[in-house]
Amino acid sequence: MTVNRELFDHVMVPNYAPSSVIPVRGEGSRVWDQQGREFIDFAGGIAVNCLGHCHPALVGALKEQGEKLWHLSNVMTNEPALRLAKKMVDATFAEKVYFANSGAEANEAALKLARRFALDQFGAEKSQIIAFNKGFHGRTFFTVTVGGQAAYSDGFGPKPGDIVHCDYNDLAAFEALISDKTCAVMMEPLQGEGGIVSPTDEFAQGVRDLCTKHNALLIFDEVQTGVGRTGNLYAYQGLNVVPDILTTAKALGGGFPIGAMITTTEIAQHLKVGTHGSTYGGNPLACAVAEAAFDTVNTPEVLAGVTAKAALFNQLLTEINNKYHVFSEIRGQGLLIGAVVSEQYKGRAKEFLVAGTEHGLMSLVAGADVVRFTPSLVIPEADIREGMARFEKAVASVVSA
Repeated sequence: MTVNRELFDHVMVPNYAPSSVIPVRGEGSRVWDQQGREFIDFAGGIAVNCLGHCHPALVGALKEQGEKLWHLSNVMTNEPALRLAKKMVDATFAEKVYFANSGAEANEAALKLARRFALDQFGAEKSQIIAFNKGFHGRTFFTVTVGGQAAYSDGFGPKPGDIVHCDYNDLAAFEALISDKTCAVMMEPLQGEGGIVSPTDEFAQGVRDLCTKHNALLIFDEVQTGVGRTGNLYAYQGLNVVPDILTTAKALGGGFPIGAMITTTEIAQHLKVGTHGSTYGGNPLACAVAEAAFDTVNTPEVLAGVTAKAALFNQLLTEINNKYHVFSEIRGQGLLIGAVVSEQYKGRAKEFLVAGTEHGLMSLVAGADVVRFTPSLVIPEADIREGMARFEKAVASVVSA
């Protein structure tokens, strides 16, 4: 069998349009394709590969658990799930953990819990969910409706009801929307897919205060910002705003599919036996790998290293921009970085991604106007410098085209 990009078009549903590059091997922050071409990975599988490719701690955990126990179902619990949950509880505001397989599933659980909590505590009238334009919370029908991007949610028939949106960082608009009928507010503590947009301190605190005033649960979607990405274990810790429910996935497993919803005992009790579940959620293989990833990231050395590496990233990006003037702003937190294209290149962010691939660099976009970088949290300085040298060649090729 010939396995190439053409085979994709024959056998795969056409909802993706992947590159012609097919990676076959990775180590650290470098990846090699079928032809043996080397790429430096500034994409990290969209903020998933927090420890790069084939990190020894993750490989070791996978091999060890793979020879013990893969799956049980939630008719029984298992040791890796309990250990990971205890570590997550100890490191965060939370007291209870629910495991799923993805960010969308974690968000689905969070939204269902919020609705059930409000129903039990206040009655059926308290069902409104507020979220933010350009937000992204997953692709299930509930989460994609809560996400504030019509391009993803329209065209599938009637949507789940009582969901409203306002602009991120517009506290006045939010205050006008929220009421005692609001059961939950879902927000990213830094918008990822929406363009790498940080909240102002006033906005984050204002949303928290208004949720408290109206007895609405504040849900932080930390699927992309969590597990060290911003330089804190979770981004809420840098904002000094504590949510009622937090969701985490992507980097939680370092590349192995796992998600989690964490919350307080008081709120968690409303997901009684039988109200929600997942066949694979919390399986021992995923939890063993995630425990290794969590242990490795949640150290002062790695978290402080994120801040130092981010400073170098921003310095080198600024030097490139001083030469070519293609970006109007470089923004983000930690190693979740967005370079906003200038007016001349508006709508053309993907051209920089494509040119980067041609020069041996993997990157991302966040919408049509932002080039996004989410590399490994432990990427060596030499790889940052080499990757940026390749990105400069990519920028030069776009400018001269």
